[in-house]
Formats: sequence, C-alpha cells, structure tokens
Amino acid sequence: MGLRAGGYTVAVLSLGPRSVRLRTQIVLLQIAVVGLTLGLAFGVFAYVGGQRLSDEYGQRALAIARTVASDPDVRARVTRYAETPLVAGPELRNELASGELAAIADDARMRTGALFVVITDDAGIRLAHPDHARLGEKVSTDPSRALAGDEVIIQEHGTLGESVRAKVPVLEPATPGVDDARVVGEVSVGISTTAVRTQLMGDLRRAGLLIGGALLAGIAGSVLLARRWHGLTLGLEPSELAELVREQDAVLHGIGEGVVAADSAWRVTVVNDEARRLLGTDPAPGAPVAEIGLTPRILEAFRAADGHPVQAAVGERIVVVTARSVHRDGRPLGAVLSVRDRTDVESLTRQLDAVQSMSTVLRAQRHEFANRLHLLSGLLHTGRPDEAAHYLGELLGSGPLGAALPGIDAIRDPYLQAFLSAKAAHAREQGVQLRLGPNTWVDANLVAPVDVTTVLGNLLDNAIHAARTGRPGSGGSGVVGIEEGPVGDDAQRMPHSGAGAGPARPAYPAVADAVVELEMVQEAGTLHIVVLDSGPGVASEVVDSLFTEGVSTNPGHGVPGGRGVGLALTRQVARALGGEVRLADPGGSVGVEKSLAGAEFIAVLPDVLTEGEPAWAEEI
Repeated sequence: MGLRAGGYTVAVLSLGPRSVRLRTQIVLLQIAVVGLTLGLAFGVFAYVGGQRLSDEYGQRALAIARTVASDPDVRARVTRYAETPLVAGPELRNELASGELAAIADDARMRTGALFVVITDDAGIRLAHPDHARLGEKVSTDPSRALAGDEVIIQEHGTLGESVRAKVPVLEPATPGVDDARVVGEVSVGISTTAVRTQLMGDLRRAGLLIGGALLAGIAGSVLLARRWHGLTLGLEPSELAELVREQDAVLHGIGEGVVAADSAWRVTVVNDEARRLLGTDPAPGAPVAEIGLTPRILEAFRAADGHPVQAAVGERIVVVTARSVHRDGRPLGAVLSVRDRTDVESLTRQLDAVQSMSTVLRAQRHEFANRLHLLSGLLHTGRPDEAAHYLGELLGSGPLGAALPGIDAIRDPYLQAFLSAKAAHAREQGVQLRLGPNTWVDANLVAPVDVTTVLGNLLDNAIHAARTGRPGSGGSGVVGIEEGPVGDDAQRMPHSGAGAGPARPAYPAVADAVVELEMVQEAGTLHIVVLDSGPGVASEVVDSLFTEGVSTNPGHGVPGGRGVGLALTRQVARALGGEVRLADPGGSVGVEKSLAGAEFIAVLPDVLTEGEPAWAEEI
C-alpha cells in the first residue's frame, strides 16, 4: 500500500494481522446501536400500548356499567332486593336466574362482548351473574368502594379469571324533594385481559414490521457509512493511520528540507518547521495557498506542480523549490512543495568562482612571466644586451599582465582587487573591455566581501553580457565569472592553453567597442557603485519589472532553476545591508554625463568598508 506523489511512492507498512477490519467494526457497531435503540423503542411501545389498551378497555367497561346502573328497572329491582332480607338457597337462586335483572345483565353482556356483567345489592350479594350457580352468593372481590358511591376501574382476578373491570354504584329511584339518593347496590362489568393481550399482540406485530424495516434501513445506512469511511481513510485501518501520522511527523520534522502540502482545493494541510524558516511564513492549517505569503515565483511553481526545480529568492535566502502533484488511484489529492536552502551553496559558489578566477589570472601571469624570461634569455644569448635592458625597463613600468585593469591601485582591498582583476580577465576572453571610471577611489577594506561581490558580480555579469551579445543588460541570472581583455603586445601573444593553463575556454564572438565601465567611490563606510555598458540598453517592456523575481531577457535553457534571480537577489542583498540598487538610466543613447549608450545601474552599500583590517582577513 502506498501514496503516489509525482514519480515517487511513499510506502505505508502493514502493522500485522487484524482480527476485525474497521469497516466491519463500524457495520457491527451501527447495527448494535440501531438494534438496541429499536429494541428499547419496541419495549416502550409495548408497555405504553398495554397501558393504553387497559385504560381503553377499562373505559369501555365503565361505560357499560354506567348504562346498566342507570337503567330504571335495575335501580327499582335492586332497591327492592336491598330492602328485603335475602336468604341464600335454591329458591333465591332460581328466582334470580329467572328474574329481570339476570335478563338485563345477560343482554348487556352479549351485546358488548364483556366477560361478565354482575349486579349486587348493598351487601355485595350477587343478583345477576353469568354463572347462575353463583347467584345469591357474596362477590369474590371487594365492592366497598363502589358501595361507598365511587366509580372504580381496576384489574383483578375473580371467579371468571383475570379481567379489567369497572364498578359503578346503583342508586335507589329518585324521590321528589330528596337530593341525595341512597346506594342500594353496584354493577360490575369485566372485560377479559385475554382480549386486551390479543389486541396488544396485533399492535405489536404491526410495530414489529415497522421496526424490522427500520433495522434493515439502519443496516443499509451502516454499510454505506462504512464504505464512505473506507474511501475517506484511503482504505487505511486506525492503527495504520496512527502509525502514518507518527511517521509523517517524524519525517517532516527530521528532514533538512522544507515541506508544504496542500489539498486538491489548494488549502494548506501540512507545513514543517524548516518550511516556515525558509519561506518566512507560518500559515494556519486550512489557509488558502495564495494567502500564506509565498513569493509570486514560488506560488507559480507550487500551482504548476510539474516536478521541475525552480530557484527563487526569499528575503536574504536563495532557495530551490520543487512541487509535485499527489494522486491515489487516479484521483488528485493535492500537491507537495519541497524547499531546499541554497544560500550557503550559492555563497560558496561565488567564493569558489572568485578563487577560480584568481587562479586563472595567476596561471596567466606565470605563463606570461615564463614567456618574458625566454625572450630575455634569447636577447642575452644573441649578444643584444641593450635591447634586453630596454625590454626590462618596459616590463618594470607595465606591471603584471601589462596593467590589465588600469587604475586598480585606487582600490586598497586585496580581495576586491583580485575579484576585479579576475572579472576583467574573463571579460577580455569574451571580447569585452572592463575599465575603471576616473573617479574610482576606495581607500578601505571590505567588511562583508561576499555581499559586496554578490551585488558587484551580478551587475558586472549583466553589463558584460549586454556589451558582448547586444542584448539588454536587464535580465541576468546568477553570478558567473567576468574577467577582462588583454592589454599590450605580450598579453596578445600570451597563449591560453598548455601546461598549467587549465582547460581551454570557449570562444566568444567579439563585439566592436564592447565596453563596461565600473566606478566605485568610498564615502566613509559606504560604497557607491556605478556600472555602465555599451549595450543597447534595457527593453522598455521590462523596465518597470526589472527587479521582479523571474523577469529575465536571457534564455534560461540549461540553467537549473531558471533565470531571473540575479537582479532580484542583488536588490535583496543591498536592502538587507540598508542600501539600494536601482536602474539609473535604461540606456539607448549617449548623454553629456554618460560616455556609453547602454544601461546604467547604481548601487549603494552602507557599512561595508572599514579603515582597519576586516574580520574575515584576521581569521585567515
């Protein structure tokens, strides 16, 4: 099992056999919950239904009893029996069985379907009963409440079995002038509980069908919910999810790269500490990617998610970002942006470039020195000492490499001297003359040589490229080497290959009058830099966006991360020092105060010079 991100697959290790899968657990749990709920509901319904039916049948019995007790014939005959002492025996039983009260009671019982209709006198002696053998006997249940004048609904067990019964007092016939009638007996009507249970079971069967349907619906819903959960968790079990979260946390915070993850709706889901540090942002989970403070270049690379590395500047840092889309089973899940810090690498690259350029200059000086010694040796061996002396005099006045960069003595810092000499030598190989302006004067040492050479090197690179190729000097990429052209006959004769000379450099087409002018002026600890070239100037369509990251007029083929970083980085470094880099003149014409027709850039770098020895030199 694995998650596929671009061309990579992240494996999810199985945690061993599982007794019951989560999907099955969810279904079983839902079925148990639904079943328990429906069972409780069924029980409550059965109890409430039983009570309701008991009350309903009790009211029916009460209505029958009231009807019988209010019958005038019943009242008159019960009053007659209540006023006459009764002697239990066959004669009384036969009289009552054939009497009108028994007929009335039987008729009411047959018409209503009641279990029994019993009429008694005020002593509780049965005057009417379904079982004629029990006539003249005292009732088996307590009639006292009814004989006291109360109507009673109760469930009791009598001689005919369990029943819901109602007991109503029988009053003597109304007498004119007498408001309160005397209780002379009672009527008891019972309905068998078997009828109540039969009705209840019918209701419960119908309710059971409904509950069964609800249970089936609950099971179907549980299955659908389990499938939905299975899809949302990508088929992972809880233990796998927990382990995946722990592994993800360990990996995200343990790697040396920044990681930003977004879902398919471009909302942030994961940001590790390294990404927060490198990108200078601390987004909350769920924040839109466009609103978390990414630079336009990084945001564009993130949305593209094509897996191509892109170099970008973030504050004072240079980072390389790579974004890849994440898919699973052909379904897009989002994108992951990896961020690598290239600041230290770029700094070391610039220092290595300066060292390599200085090494090239030293090799050329050694080769030239050997050629001059050979020439002197030849003059002396051929007996021409006067010409040898004259030649030595010329050498003593020209300096190394025939004074390749006139005016270099106006700069005191040895690091800056070596850097400019190397740039001049490299420019010369490309057919471009690098010269110092007449006002150049820097009588101090560099405090931050890497920052100064980053700004100066980028500006010189762009200017040399513009002067050599005729393209506008506006879209340089990063720092590459720049050196200068030969001066003097010996320099022109100096070979560029052979033992100790290093690998041959590619030949560049020379451009007539290709010149780059550099002027540097010290003002206390501030260094002012002016770079002017003989190119056609900056194209008008990129003047306003010249220092925007990603803007370049040079092709980016073969450059890792693309072009359009150099000038953006130059300005960021200068501003980090409290200074500025700006385009003073886009070029295109020669002015009164401008000797070349190309673009003119001005940089101001505060607090980069010191009168004493710099800290970096003391550590060497």
